[in-house]
Amino acid sequence: MSDVPDRSSEPEPAAEPAQHPRRNQRQVVLMLGIVGVLLAGFLGGLLVSNAMHTKPETPGTVDVGFSQDMSVHHAQAVQMSGIALSGSTDPAVKRLAYDILTTQANQAGRMQGWLQQWSEPFIAPDGYMGWMTDMSAHEHTGTAMHMGPVQTMPGMASDQEMSDLGKATGTALDTLFLQLMLRHHQGGMPMIQYAEQRADTDAVRTLAQSMAKTQQSEADLMTQMLAERKVSPLPMN
Repeated sequence: MSDVPDRSSEPEPAAEPAQHPRRNQRQVVLMLGIVGVLLAGFLGGLLVSNAMHTKPETPGTVDVGFSQDMSVHHAQAVQMSGIALSGSTDPAVKRLAYDILTTQANQAGRMQGWLQQWSEPFIAPDGYMGWMTDMSAHEHTGTAMHMGPVQTMPGMASDQEMSDLGKATGTALDTLFLQLMLRHHQGGMPMIQYAEQRADTDAVRTLAQSMAKTQQSEADLMTQMLAERKVSPLPMN
């Protein structure tokens, strides 16, 4: 007679539930949409630039540096917006996230299209904001004074903050998204204003003007939304 106990009647251990399966599916769809918007912006940047000028304009240091750095800055905003759009249940937050995602993904694609046309790398090899050399402009815009490139742009979320955003749910997700995105917009504004004033190409100046108007309007909206939730904005990093 066997000493092995009969376990045929014992229930099998329950499988662990998948983590946010619907949220993950939405994120996959969003990623595909983001790729499409980036590609549209990339091609649009090339076509518009060629259509505006029979002879392509020669970009300066500001045009190239702004396009490189703001593409990186926008990429994080797109990532944060994708998290909020797929995870939030607040219609106002989702609407804002959608607007930021589609606008900034398209703009990033446009800037990368210009960099491709100019035969410039998509990312500056020596750090960020080295093209902002006019110290008087730094004082005017409120940007911290620095000499040469820096390793982190103002307003960018840290790896830990991005991880916290990805794990957050409910009102905690909405609040953290609004705080991080407001700081993100505020941090990028001095770069936008600098390019608006000093870029050599009409295309970059026009895009910077559009960014300044849109992001200031969104910053005002996020400030109001945080006030309604009785939550304070984050300090600039």
